[in-house]
Amino acid sequence: MSGNGKDNKPGESKPLITVAMPIYNAGDDLRTAVLSILKQSEKNWELLIIDDGSTDNAPASIADIADARVRVLADGVNKGLACRLNEAIDLAQGTYFARMDHDDVSYPQRFEKQLSLLYANPELDLVATRALLIDEHKHVLGIFPGGLTHQAICAQPWRGFYFPHPTWLGKTSWFRKHRYAEPAPTFCEDQELLLRSYSESKFATLDAVLFAYRIKRRVNWHKQLRTRLALYRVQREFFYSKRQWNFFLLTSLVVLARMIVDLWKRLRKLAPFSGYNNIPPHVAVEWQAVLAGMNKHTDLP
Repeated sequence: MSGNGKDNKPGESKPLITVAMPIYNAGDDLRTAVLSILKQSEKNWELLIIDDGSTDNAPASIADIADARVRVLADGVNKGLACRLNEAIDLAQGTYFARMDHDDVSYPQRFEKQLSLLYANPELDLVATRALLIDEHKHVLGIFPGGLTHQAICAQPWRGFYFPHPTWLGKTSWFRKHRYAEPAPTFCEDQELLLRSYSESKFATLDAVLFAYRIKRRVNWHKQLRTRLALYRVQREFFYSKRQWNFFLLTSLVVLARMIVDLWKRLRKLAPFSGYNNIPPHVAVEWQAVLAGMNKHTDLP
């Protein structure tokens, strides 16, 4: 791989956080995502942008960002998200490891507040934040659902874990212990990791919207079906191996119900985000303030 950043020299302190951002044909969204990391109130981080065989030359959009904390790595091969995340875990110099996707936006205080929660609760391994759902044009759609405590997040493993993957920040040692499965299940590598690790880990979600999570208004129903079936296979095999027959039955009922709802939405031409909770006015105002901040980048190094 090649990089545009600089490694730590002997005697230099290592970063506190390693931010992993695998990209594939990131397009124009990459710049906003990177700017949102540059504008973090917590400055002690490194950003590993790992290009997974892109063909759109998206890294050119950030060529003017001369910051040694940002490294672009590329080998011209498409290996998949899980493989690239494991590479980032191996390369990580930080005590903590954070996720970031190329089409999302981190609010400026995301890392600072997540670290505060980890410092105050040393038993925690991994924390997420609440996430605003936005569309391709950065319009607000809703707020990602999910519990705040480990008990709430993991209460119904047969349904999956409502714990938004791109918002994760946790101990690098935890990621190195558990890693991502390879080959990864289709579009649900995070769910497989959580299912495998939740009984011996501690998770929490910060009760603050500190992230904008992009979803598409137009549903790729074929992709959604593949994801449903891949997750079902992961859950079914896990619960079978643990002899958790009640969970095995429940996950079968859940996937059937979800596929019926998907079909109903498809026939009715409903948006995939229909049914999400309403947005408090202050959350929408905060999002507009974050967007305005992204447009003020004359202070870039």
